[in-house]
Amino acid sequence: MEAPIYDFLRDYAARDVLRLHMPGHKGCGALGCESLDLTEIPGADSLYEASGIIAKSEENAAALFGCPTFYSCEGASLALRAMVYLALRQAWSAGRRPVIAAARNVHKSFVYTAALLDAEILWIGGEGESHLSCHLTPEAVARALDAAPDMPAALYLTSPDYLGHMADVAALAEVCHRRDVLVLVDCAHGAYLKFLRPSLHPMDLGADLSCASAHKTLPVLTGGAYLHVAARHPALVREAKAAMALFGSTSPSYLILASLDLANQTLAGAFPGQLEAAAGTAAALRARLAQAGFRPYGDEPMKLTLRPKALGYTGTALCEALARQDILCEFADEDFLVMMLAPDTDYVRLEQALLSLPRRAAISGGPPPLPLPPRRLSLRRALFAPRETVAVERAVGRVLADVQVSCPPAVPIVVLGEEITPQAAAAFSYYGVTSVAVCRTE
Repeated sequence: MEAPIYDFLRDYAARDVLRLHMPGHKGCGALGCESLDLTEIPGADSLYEASGIIAKSEENAAALFGCPTFYSCEGASLALRAMVYLALRQAWSAGRRPVIAAARNVHKSFVYTAALLDAEILWIGGEGESHLSCHLTPEAVARALDAAPDMPAALYLTSPDYLGHMADVAALAEVCHRRDVLVLVDCAHGAYLKFLRPSLHPMDLGADLSCASAHKTLPVLTGGAYLHVAARHPALVREAKAAMALFGSTSPSYLILASLDLANQTLAGAFPGQLEAAAGTAAALRARLAQAGFRPYGDEPMKLTLRPKALGYTGTALCEALARQDILCEFADEDFLVMMLAPDTDYVRLEQALLSLPRRAAISGGPPPLPLPPRRLSLRRALFAPRETVAVERAVGRVLADVQVSCPPAVPIVVLGEEITPQAAAAFSYYGVTSVAVCRTE
């Protein structure tokens, strides 16, 4: 498979060119990669009006993923905004209200996008051991859609979610498509799922639109991501680039584009076989750790999530213990430790480090229950309302004005516009949030 973007950058760097264009480093610098860092010079194409080397590279990616695929240099968040906009635009064109049904464990980028686009969100609650997971059943989704005052334009899912739970996209898509509802999947953590056998990628399971962070699970520089659109929606395919341009920078990184371009060669080569072998190794490790009492969580093949309280460790304490052995994990909180695996992970070293830790007295307890709080303002009104910051214990009864979580995991405990209930305040305190932004009352 060709790598047209990288080949152009390499050939340009090899020439004795007087660079009278951006960037300001002029191809020289301490990083060593500056010679390949270009802008939209003749021949370099343009990301949002692609017709040359970028278009050819995206066609290569589309062939690999089996659907129209478009590059993002600003992570899956840019692709997320585009797919929400596309779903709402289709709803508006059809005279439908801008309503999106969503599982509760969304990334905060979705909340901000909905607020900026003035979308209405129909939250669908589901099972899960933390606010980071929301397991929706087809029956629950069908009931929620049928009970809605206006049929939502789309169902928005996060799969895999941050803890490694995978939604039954195929069953949920069947429910939605019978009701003319699009399925949007935030697959930020699952770009690699296409290259398992069989594929577990949401676009192969019935999703209409999906975003994925290539850099999270594939050999791509940070910021490289994809927007996927099902070919059965030609209007959405035609509008995808314009939707991304609405939110994206006019100065995309050619280093990131080159990494996406070169990844196509990797994905067309030995990577699927390496991934398949690594998934088997990860499954065997997960089984051995379960026997040792670590209580694995989730069913995503290349994510190892542990619940170590039975062995006397919080997730944070286990993370710190591994860090002292120079093993750095993706995320930890009181209840979970999340590790993202890859084909070249040293599984033996990881297993030895975990099994060598001394066992302690079990820790009881878990996250407090968090029923859906009542909504007092729309997302948009809350986002633009005058605000003040108050201590969590003084926030009960007030309306949240902003998302109060860091990234990672970037999954809101309470959504802006909702009332902070005593249960919500308890959840904030449990996760270490001491103050929140609330709408001013005067």
